[in-house]
Amino acid sequence: VAGTVAKWAGRGAEVTYVVITNGNKGSEDPEMTSTRLAEIREAEQRAAGRILGVKNFEFLGYEDGYLEHTLDLRRDLTRVIRKYRPDVVVTFDPTARFMFDAYANHPDHRAAGDATVDAIFPSARDRLTFPELLVDGLEPHKVKQLWMGSGAGANANVWVDITETIELKKKALAAHPSQLSEEVAEFASEMARNTAGEQDFEYGEAFRRIIFDQPREVRLTNRQQESGRG
Repeated sequence: VAGTVAKWAGRGAEVTYVVITNGNKGSEDPEMTSTRLAEIREAEQRAAGRILGVKNFEFLGYEDGYLEHTLDLRRDLTRVIRKYRPDVVVTFDPTARFMFDAYANHPDHRAAGDATVDAIFPSARDRLTFPELLVDGLEPHKVKQLWMGSGAGANANVWVDITETIELKKKALAAHPSQLSEEVAEFASEMARNTAGEQDFEYGEAFRRIIFDQPREVRLTNRQQESGRG
């Protein structure tokens, strides 16, 4: 996702990072405390985001490893969506439980993806959902597109050329020393090369894109094409 973020930001998009959990569990250092680790993770996330050109940061402060798709979480995400009013929201694919035949997707990632999808539709759109947000001046908002990465796999329908931003992606990953080893940046580079696959560029990121504001006739055509596969 980082390469795409850098590409969009470099072309003038206003990018907001919404970090749901505080990362306060992922350390094997016996001297580390949860409070200190959360502070480190936030500083690293801000540094990485600045490398990519991220303008705004929202840290929701949920505890690492315990995230569940609750109404409180959906309300918090709905609040952020109505505050920033994005055209596009990028999140984890909540259906991606296993990836690359070698990785079980973190439960926090799946919960975050699920809650984000439900915050987009219908919560951010519907005026009578979470009416307390109206009291705060946060009017309903319709997101135009949902992009789901990190395990799009066979469901991917969009590939982004990140050849021009691959070095920024690697630098952003390197800004997370408490969480990632030095080898991760090179691994991510190789993954981006593999993701590009048969595309006509060297490095890529893949997403499953859902377009909410398509004309009705386009939606019907897409549905007919999908039903005719296989």
